[in-house]
Amino acid sequence: MSRMAGPDRTPASLTGRGSAVVSVARADSLIDWLQASGRGDQDAFASLYDAVSSRVHGLVLRVVRNPAQADEVTQEVFLDIWRQSARFDPQRGSALSWMLTIAHRRAVDRVRSAQATTERDSAWVAKNQDTPHDSTAERAERSLDAQRVRNALDALTDTQRGAVELAYFGGYTHTEVAGLLDIPLGTAKTRIRDGLIRLRDSLGGAR
Repeated sequence: MSRMAGPDRTPASLTGRGSAVVSVARADSLIDWLQASGRGDQDAFASLYDAVSSRVHGLVLRVVRNPAQADEVTQEVFLDIWRQSARFDPQRGSALSWMLTIAHRRAVDRVRSAQATTERDSAWVAKNQDTPHDSTAERAERSLDAQRVRNALDALTDTQRGAVELAYFGGYTHTEVAGLLDIPLGTAKTRIRDGLIRLRDSLGGAR
């Protein structure tokens, strides 16, 4: 972590530092390291990476469910954290929650991209081969349902969407969601409940 690469001041390498994870990183240490990273301090960023890389990778893996893709996305997440670290505001939430939000957003983007590719491939196959009418209609309905869900999720607030996606797409319990987002359990339950109510209302009026 002693060299910089490229005009955007991206660290030259992010690999190889996450194996010896700091067992307990105090919240104020994460804030200090994150703010120092925003000032271009690579040593602080290395400490930050060591402290949270396992948590970030674990979250990404739960969402994308593919080890190779999880490794790629995790690297992208830490590049995002490095580039956006100057924007972190400790008054708006904890450092860990801020970083895990970036990680979750990146992971969901990868899943959505993969789904979009699959849907495009399926559409091409359907268009270029003889398919029974019922099968075509079935596939179209599934695609429409998926689009309705994506539109409904986009209508949620950032906090509601993050909690709902972790609970119902990432497979986490309410307690795990609270831990990952570094918020009280009651707050996590409220975000999930309110998000599901808005999802239900959006999907109920989408047909």
